[in-house]
Amino acid sequence: MSEVTPPSPTPPSDTGSSHVAVPEPSLALNEDSGSQALSETLQSGFQIIRVIMIGLVVLFFCSGVFEIQENQLGVILRFGRPVGTGSEQLLKAGWHWAWPYPIDEVVKIPIGQVHTVISSSGWYATTPEQEAQNAEPQPRGSLSPEADGYTLTGDGNIIHVRATVKYRISDPLRYTFGFTNVTAVLTNVINDAIFYASARTNAAAALYTNKVGFRDLVLDRVQKRLEDLQLGITLQPSDVETKPPPDVRVAFEAVNAAEQERSKTVSDARGYHDEVTRKAVGEANAIVSGGITSSNRVVLSLTADARAFTEQLPYYLENRHLFEQRLLTATMEKVLTNSTAKFTFPEHVDELRLQLNTGPEKHEAKEQP
Repeated sequence: MSEVTPPSPTPPSDTGSSHVAVPEPSLALNEDSGSQALSETLQSGFQIIRVIMIGLVVLFFCSGVFEIQENQLGVILRFGRPVGTGSEQLLKAGWHWAWPYPIDEVVKIPIGQVHTVISSSGWYATTPEQEAQNAEPQPRGSLSPEADGYTLTGDGNIIHVRATVKYRISDPLRYTFGFTNVTAVLTNVINDAIFYASARTNAAAALYTNKVGFRDLVLDRVQKRLEDLQLGITLQPSDVETKPPPDVRVAFEAVNAAEQERSKTVSDARGYHDEVTRKAVGEANAIVSGGITSSNRVVLSLTADARAFTEQLPYYLENRHLFEQRLLTATMEKVLTNSTAKFTFPEHVDELRLQLNTGPEKHEAKEQP
């Protein structure tokens, strides 16, 4: 704004008459220009503030836009309470809007992925390098309870057990708002199942002979506890790993090898027993079957002979002499039919000599053409 110079006083006239001082026109023009410039400056400032405020309002509302991915569900908490009722509380994949924080808070729940919880309370202490190489720690001469986890089996042995449990979220609202930390709760449930199964299984079964049964016992216990607690999750195929302590691993393996050798010997003996038994039973059945066949044949033959003799009885009683002659003739016919040499003797002979060992028959050689 330009500085206004005050007017100089008017000297009195010679005539002695008084006059009123009138401001010059340039002073009024300067005052109007300053007021107009100030007004324009204020208007420009108000316009800028208005644009900034509108931008802030737009930015405020736009900050409430969020996206839910395909493998997620969303829940809007308004002052700490879920918005909506029932299934309406769950927002599916897509773009949504909520009041910016602190009015609303958006909670995204990953439902499409498989979550994993590893319980190592019964496992020995390892380093990340050993885990990457799947290597056991070197024997230290004794167990370190302050670092190594372990479980006691039903027969009083010490083994190491580690469970890797996988799950999916089946009830998002229960999973997210029913518990402060589902992972911690599930870890405690797995630890309980590991010690429960170990106390009811011997070391040989858990380590070698029945690892599948031990795993199923652990997972069944976990499933039962989850049903009681209703964590809002569903178990997926999981795994339970067992190992002997490194310091006594050689002894455990020796016992297992001896047990396998014993089982193999017993299995071979049973196989030989079954083979000999089957063979003996087969021979006995063959002998019994042959005896039954022979018995049936003899019985049938005797029955036929008895029937034949019974049928001849009336002929014998009618004429005994004729029956004897006919029977003798039939018998002689059978004998003479099958004989190669026949001799006829008179009825009354004082001496009879027979040369039975005749020489071999001579065959004349056929002339070759």
